[in-house]
Amino acid sequence: MTDQFIVFGAPDIRQDEVDDVVESLNSGWLGTGPKVHKFESDFAIYKGVNENHVAALNSCTAALHVSLVAAGVGPGDEVLTTAMTFCATANAIIHAGAEPVPIDIDSRTLNIDPASIERRITDKTKAIVPVHFAGRPCAMDELLAIAKKHDLLVIEDCAHAIESEWHGQKTGTFGDFGCFSFYVTKNVATGEGGMVIAKSHEALERIKVLSLHGMTKDAWSRFSDDGYKHYRVVEAGFKYNMMDLQAAIGIHQLERVESSWVRRKEIWDRYQEAFQDLPFGTPAEPDADTRHAYHLYTVAINKDACGITRDDMLSLMQQANIGVGVHYLSLAEHPFYQEQFGWRSEDYPVAAKYGSETISLPLSPKVTDSEVDYIIETVSRLIRS
Repeated sequence: MTDQFIVFGAPDIRQDEVDDVVESLNSGWLGTGPKVHKFESDFAIYKGVNENHVAALNSCTAALHVSLVAAGVGPGDEVLTTAMTFCATANAIIHAGAEPVPIDIDSRTLNIDPASIERRITDKTKAIVPVHFAGRPCAMDELLAIAKKHDLLVIEDCAHAIESEWHGQKTGTFGDFGCFSFYVTKNVATGEGGMVIAKSHEALERIKVLSLHGMTKDAWSRFSDDGYKHYRVVEAGFKYNMMDLQAAIGIHQLERVESSWVRRKEIWDRYQEAFQDLPFGTPAEPDADTRHAYHLYTVAINKDACGITRDDMLSLMQQANIGVGVHYLSLAEHPFYQEQFGWRSEDYPVAAKYGSETISLPLSPKVTDSEVDYIIETVSRLIRS
């Protein structure tokens, strides 16, 4: 037993982040300002896109919502997405006024199953929101072909997939929009935060207006030493802007994104090797000509094979001072969607089975080698006993 609890998804925060946050505090500029603009520029460079096509927001949920609104998705529309995702994906569609339509997942990749999409398309279908689950990129060639055939928008949910690539192209740059998360457990963490890439400069400009009350000028433009500028409210927008305090962390997190990726891959590989002979499901290896972000390492605990239920395993891991996660129950398991849309878990059997068995193990670059040893030892002991 370790005396120190291993926090699941603990961010690797270093002195550079602390110093930059303190600098922002001392400067008096806490809201959207120069550091947000630098973070946007740095992110655009990392993704290989023009910085005029990038906007920092306060969450990936906000990025999804304003992307849908800017794309013209609204009441009467249907939006296809995966049945295996966090509720934010579906909720953003609902907040745009549309109806989410879940699609079952591929049992190997755990991503939306392209073979199941076309039979769910109707004359109301407006868009597809694929989720690059756990950091594994979706089969974007198949999804884009379906979207082109049916004249559908593609809005990528890249919450798990900052570093991911599909056949040499970075996730978030395939669709009309790409949405990213900097939540505390993500590969680049700002506590809360998000980013959107828009293929259309006009759509990006509308997103920037929508994300700050529908105003034509942000606070940095109004109050900087370049002279006061009046704003005009041109539509009823939202309060979705990122703060400099968040960007001060993100700038340095993004600088280390590649070294952090290397460390997560090391931990992933150690898990894969250690668990290969144990009777539970482990993640499929990354596909050829793709790059996995290694955001989550998930195992599937089946009681018949393992002699223990997933929920009992969760409890025992927590008792052993190891923080674990569940990513996720399938969307159709949740009462709200059952009552609102009549979703039933049996209609999405692959997602439902996976959601009942999955456990995510710590994969943060902050996890030490000795902690990885302890996690492997504990998992192996609990399963073998």
